[in-house]
Amino acid sequence: MAGVRTQQITDRWAIYNADCMDVLRAIPDDSIHASIYSPPFGGLYNYSSDDRDLSNARDYDEFFKHYGFVIREKFRVTVPGRTTGVHAALIPSGNTGKDSYVDFPGDVIRAHQAAGWELIARHVIWKEPLAVRNRTMAKNLAHKTIVTDAAYAGVAAPDELLVFRKPGPSAEPISHPVGLTSKYAGDEQVPADLQRFRGFDGDQKANRYSHWIWRRYASSVWDDVRIDRVLPFRDAKDEDDEKHVHPLQLDVIERYLDLRTLPGERVLTPFMGVGSEVFAAVRMGRFGIGAELKPSYFEQAIRNLAAVDEDDDSESVALFNDWDDPADGDAA
Repeated sequence: MAGVRTQQITDRWAIYNADCMDVLRAIPDDSIHASIYSPPFGGLYNYSSDDRDLSNARDYDEFFKHYGFVIREKFRVTVPGRTTGVHAALIPSGNTGKDSYVDFPGDVIRAHQAAGWELIARHVIWKEPLAVRNRTMAKNLAHKTIVTDAAYAGVAAPDELLVFRKPGPSAEPISHPVGLTSKYAGDEQVPADLQRFRGFDGDQKANRYSHWIWRRYASSVWDDVRIDRVLPFRDAKDEDDEKHVHPLQLDVIERYLDLRTLPGERVLTPFMGVGSEVFAAVRMGRFGIGAELKPSYFEQAIRNLAAVDEDDDSESVALFNDWDDPADGDAA
């Protein structure tokens, strides 16, 4: 495949150190069952000095012009009736203590709708204000701000997971005939007396295990996502990296995959980072495909995927191994 620096292809995943547009162009129409990822947040962070890095757009408008190509290619490769999940958040205008916010999630929504996607869900992920203040040192999130002038007080802005659907009839419904059976991805614990309903094959109105999980996953506010349940990433950082860059939480990825995909299906992440989405997809019995431009992140993704089976539980399902890989050559 043109533009690929290196790659690793197995019967469980295919990952590429490459510009995501090169990878997307090589994927056949209507062949990806789902995608989930964090795009660069419109210039908030700069991940590398590569001219092809979307985070190096000259301004916010140019970012969305370039991101639009990704959105449209993603639409082309997605199976009709299936979804994409995009992680986004408000972007602060600065850190002077008198800042405002850019509605990055809203702009991501409008960009997807312009490309033909339908918005079907918007989950906000709660964050504890003092923890956010201590991590980001946001001046408008200090308690003293409300003491001095609350007109300039900030908020612990949530992360968001935006879910879009490609219009059209799905060849295979995402059916859960015995409800949700995976372990709950969150800080709460499923009540012990509901465990006996796990995999319940009777009238699903009585499936109390699945209902308990579904009520939380279907909520517009996810208030028990484990913020630090992420893959190792520190070894992937270069000296000039932002110190607070953080992978997407595995709880978020697992909730999306559990609801929106089936075992054996192909899950794409065009901005792979250290491999969180591919890792979660493989652990849940899906086939993961990822593209990452930055070599140090790609190498960390390889290390993370090497540990994908460590401490795994008995809930693994049959793995998909019939991916018609778009790359030329042998696996790295």
